[in-house]
Amino acid sequence: MDGRPVVARADARRNRALVLQAARSAFEERGLAVPLDEIARRAGVGAGTVYRHFPSKEALFREAVRDRMWLFADAAGDLVDADDPGGVFFRFLASVVRLAAPNRALCEVLEAAGEGGPAPAGEGPAGPDLEFLVALGVLLSRAQQAGAVRADVDLDDVRTLLAGCLAMERRRSVGRGPAGPDPAPDTAPMGRMTALMLDGLRADRSVTELPVAAPIRHETRCPVCDAALVAARTGRPARYCGGACRQKAHRARARRTTPPDRG
Repeated sequence: MDGRPVVARADARRNRALVLQAARSAFEERGLAVPLDEIARRAGVGAGTVYRHFPSKEALFREAVRDRMWLFADAAGDLVDADDPGGVFFRFLASVVRLAAPNRALCEVLEAAGEGGPAPAGEGPAGPDLEFLVALGVLLSRAQQAGAVRADVDLDDVRTLLAGCLAMERRRSVGRGPAGPDPAPDTAPMGRMTALMLDGLRADRSVTELPVAAPIRHETRCPVCDAALVAARTGRPARYCGGACRQKAHRARARRTTPPDRG
């Protein structure tokens, strides 16, 4: 043996890893809509090399998100016997939104979870998205039995709410203008839509305090000395920086309104 087959296999493994790395990045940014040629360009290989390893863009997409989805599914499965089923359910949902919202590919997979047909080849009887839903259903049932989640909610309700929450949190974090992604995202803080979703699922009347954006302060300046003004304790805007400037302004007004002495 001259070693050539071993070298060929090493090159193939390297190319496959490059394609997967490029695909994860591209799908995270643009979802399934990203062209296959763009993935090949990012990987530094030809489109033929991509097809040699993955028969279709859909197959590459599934492979690119499979590991992360299995992490979600395994995490949900590990929590099904945890104490405090209500708190576990709400914290898990919030974590899924926080981790998945910046990743468009994960958003698309979670939105479509449970709607497809049989699992793709190699995924076993159920793919990670279906395993995720099964474990999420168990978490939901235990939280309802504990009286933490309203009894009239089913798994399909939670799945739909999760998909909508992901879309809104992503919109707020990424922003979107008329021609596509906007570099100026919504000013509302991440987590606001998640808190609203979770409160809609609660069985009691407690309400989570919503994250709020820092108030926008429009700084004004003293008309006499041009110093920055500080708001008064009452919240009313100050007109002058202090008593000295107030007196100067008062004297200036008096001179303007007092008629000249024609003695």
